Amino acid sequence: MILISQYSIPAVVYRGGTSRGLLFHEKDLPVDQESQKDIFLAGIDAYNPSQINGLGSGTSHTSKVMVIAPPTVDGADVDYTFYQVGIGEEIVDEEGTCGNLMSAIGAFSIDEGLVKVRSTDNYCLVSAFNRNIGKMIRMKVPVVNGKAKVSGDYAMPGVINMGAKIAVDILSPGGGKTGHTLPLGTSCQVLTEEKIYTASFVDIVNPFVFVAASEFGLKGSELNSELATDEKLLSELELIRVKLALKAGMFSSIEEARNAPAIPKIAMVAEPHEYVTSAGKTIKAEEVDIVAKMVSMYQFHRTFAGSGLYNLAASVLLKGSIPNQFFKEKDKGKERVIRIGHPEGIAKVRVAVTEDGTDVEFVGLDRTARRIMKGDLYIPK
Repeated sequence: MILISQYSIPAVVYRGGTSRGLLFHEKDLPVDQESQKDIFLAGIDAYNPSQINGLGSGTSHTSKVMVIAPPTVDGADVDYTFYQVGIGEEIVDEEGTCGNLMSAIGAFSIDEGLVKVRSTDNYCLVSAFNRNIGKMIRMKVPVVNGKAKVSGDYAMPGVINMGAKIAVDILSPGGGKTGHTLPLGTSCQVLTEEKIYTASFVDIVNPFVFVAASEFGLKGSELNSELATDEKLLSELELIRVKLALKAGMFSSIEEARNAPAIPKIAMVAEPHEYVTSAGKTIKAEEVDIVAKMVSMYQFHRTFAGSGLYNLAASVLLKGSIPNQFFKEKDKGKERVIRIGHPEGIAKVRVAVTEDGTDVEFVGLDRTARRIMKGDLYIPK
């Protein structure tokens, strides 16, 4: 008998926006779901907090997997599923999605020949159906010599090197998980042992809970390093998150909600004010429409999740929501660009709301993406 200590599987590593992940063709994976999850856990190394034994790097925005498959929906070029992998925990969560790595799906589809591109084209339109949220994603990807373009003059916060701008739009993004954009109304109350909080639960792309930073005596722009060890704050935010997830009908118990840390996510929001980013850059109040800081997988996010940027920008325009209360310029039409101030700078998100202002037609974000490597991923037997 020949004993095999490891086996290999084809994989590609991409950065998309401020996230990085392992991408697989569905055809290369075993059909059995548990076997697939074993590959994801080992490939990223969910077992160690440092993820030293895999290709994660101990952060929620690099502990990700995408699986790309042939299209099953009219108008789509590909289907794909996103997985958030645990950090020091054996978690593979497919309930939510990632707004940053969406740009990598566009680049991957072109680079892998899943979408036809002529060598003379300057850009390619890619339509992808996201199985996690049941929504269509539309991407305009720059190309050169038939491949996704990498270099360019577009700078995005969180990535030092400039790249080729990929325009990503999510069509009819509301209600992917609960069936309603605002399943609990524009705002609701949640009781903890500390106090009664007013929050908004918004189901756009990924469900998010928004609460005012002032509820915790914060400005909302404190450095992550200042808040990372505040266990009381993190515990309180986690309790608010799971209680509203339960109230919105996403889970049947507090325990079930706690065991699904990927969604909903929670963020603190605040009115525009001057603050200093983690890199020491000063952001002026007039440069942003709202300031926000989010928690992902029990940690304050280094920047802000792409799915959260989509959600927050749309929430800013939904009358009566917590984010909308901090938005001063309310009457400039149904479509506009929302400027979100986050720990590493400013993100600009395109949003179009319905005529009555109660729902969202589309949300859009410009990202960059880059193929980092392609080869065989080795998995311990």
